[in-house]
Amino acid sequence: MVLTFGEILLRFSPRLGGVWIEESSFPVFVGGAELNAAQALAAWDVPVSYFSALPENGLSQDIVQYLQSKNIGTDKIHWGGERIGVYMLPQGADLKNAGVIYDRAHSSFSALRADDMDWDQLFDRVEYFHLSAISPALNQGVADLCIAAAKEAHSRGIKVTFDLNYRAKLWKYGKDPVEIVPQIIPYCYLVMGNIWAANTLLDIPIDGEVAQNKVGKEEYLQAGKESANELMNRYPNVQKVAYTFRFDTLPEGIEYYATLLSGNDFVDSPEFRVDHVVDKVGSGDCFMAGLLYGLVNQSTPQETINFAASAAFGKLQEYGDATSQSIEQILNRL
Repeated sequence: MVLTFGEILLRFSPRLGGVWIEESSFPVFVGGAELNAAQALAAWDVPVSYFSALPENGLSQDIVQYLQSKNIGTDKIHWGGERIGVYMLPQGADLKNAGVIYDRAHSSFSALRADDMDWDQLFDRVEYFHLSAISPALNQGVADLCIAAAKEAHSRGIKVTFDLNYRAKLWKYGKDPVEIVPQIIPYCYLVMGNIWAANTLLDIPIDGEVAQNKVGKEEYLQAGKESANELMNRYPNVQKVAYTFRFDTLPEGIEYYATLLSGNDFVDSPEFRVDHVVDKVGSGDCFMAGLLYGLVNQSTPQETINFAASAAFGKLQEYGDATSQSIEQILNRL
């Protein structure tokens, strides 16, 4: 079974230009990086449970019933605290865009501490444990919890996977990512992200022209291989490193491909292009789910990166946080 670990969030997605005020409404999505990955895995018939923290109220019960309807295990959810975390992202914007507004202070998840955990119950029947850099960005207590959780999972022989997703607006408690994330990675089996996030969160060097997006695909692939090799050299327990390369194209399109270093085997996915993107939210989470799908099904490195990249690219054409793509749709795109 796969267990994903992170904060459940409500995403409010207003239309730009004050239209949401005139309409007196805007869409609300139930999400969060780790939940998005769990929803994809459940849709692909991978046994998956989700850990988060929720206050005891009717809204939380609605969310849990929704997760259960998606075949996501909810028995590991921690009940307590004051509120559900929220973020606001205008329609058409990117999570890395300055337009995102976070409202997560004093949420139930942000109040969690390592002492709150029953590790035996949390890791019962778990083979893969997934968490991301979004969680330790909240505060020192949650950062310590993530470090302890990764260490505990690793000590039990569970394969830990980690997403190097960087959100500058979240690291506001006096610590830089490079002070926290390197304490988690030693316990990881697979690390996913991109060369720029690896530089920011782990201080893995990249060439200046590559960092400024001034090179071509072959140079990016080489930079990805060098970065992944350096990451694995620094953290010997890491066996696989996957990177995405997503570039905006004019007027509103995307160019997308990905790489995977698995042991000594370095592979890259087909390149995908589209002229229009529906929603950028959740593409990386879908990629992570694709990697986990490959791990669970013991796919080859090439099969794994192809499936993950195709799934992530397909998510760019879906509205909302989580994918509804079938395995057949993902494979047909290849």
